[in-house]
Amino acid sequence: MPSPGVYPFERIDDALPFIPIAARRVLDALGLKLSLEGWLSLTVDDRRRIVTAGSGARVDPCATSVVEAAVPAPTKTGPKSEPDESRPPPELSQALGTARPLDVPTWRLLHPLDRYTLVKVASKPEKLGLAYEYIVGTPFSHVTHAGDARMVQVAEKGETRRRAVASACVRTTRGVVDAIAGGTTAKGDVLAVARVAGILAAKRTPELVPLCHPVRTTHAAIDFEPNAARGELRVRATIEAVDRTGVEMEAMMAASVASLTVYDMIKSADRWATIEGVQLEAKSGGKSGDVRRPPERGGS
Repeated sequence: MPSPGVYPFERIDDALPFIPIAARRVLDALGLKLSLEGWLSLTVDDRRRIVTAGSGARVDPCATSVVEAAVPAPTKTGPKSEPDESRPPPELSQALGTARPLDVPTWRLLHPLDRYTLVKVASKPEKLGLAYEYIVGTPFSHVTHAGDARMVQVAEKGETRRRAVASACVRTTRGVVDAIAGGTTAKGDVLAVARVAGILAAKRTPELVPLCHPVRTTHAAIDFEPNAARGELRVRATIEAVDRTGVEMEAMMAASVASLTVYDMIKSADRWATIEGVQLEAKSGGKSGDVRRPPERGGS
């Protein structure tokens, strides 16, 4: 098992017989160069302390005394700055090429040690490939192999017309549904307020769902189907856009927030009203084309 702070792709066991990248980060930050002989002169516990010092958001300067106890002593080379966290350096982007995308949002989400590692191995194709696969992962995953969240890469996708329909159901009493339909609730026009709330929610989806991309919304509509006999109000949201990624989340967010707004407007009349069955009904556009909810999954 690798020690904490040592990447699996380094293939360095718990005895730390070689200098891990986290330790090299410490040496670069301190402006020191340490030979393998010097590294092995340190106890395993001291080697682990150095690795730990290089695994945090910032290099722990307390590691200086541990490094300087090595025999032969480290030589001074001058401290090196950490990679710019605002964007990948050009030499790294060039080394990765188009097959291994690393955009600015993904770069900014990386841990500082991960950014240092990618830059450190940029000139070594085999190690860079292993580091990229572990740290960044595949382009269409929301989570890297290291367990870090990130927005997926969509730059290579073509723009198409996107459409999604989602629904939700507010269950209440017959009297409340009649009041909603007639516009006679104590708080006023429930449907008008809920409609605006749903449209606003669709536009703000990326602010509330962390890994959603902003999309160019071209149409947003919220419709309501009251059914007094069953004591329910069906909320249906239709969202359209022209973009590289779909609008399913925007539609579901719109249906959810419109339903919550209905509840807020009627809770004085029925505090035990419920919101049920928030679901995607259909989508179109993109690689998957036209898709509708199957009947066995509650489709209409």
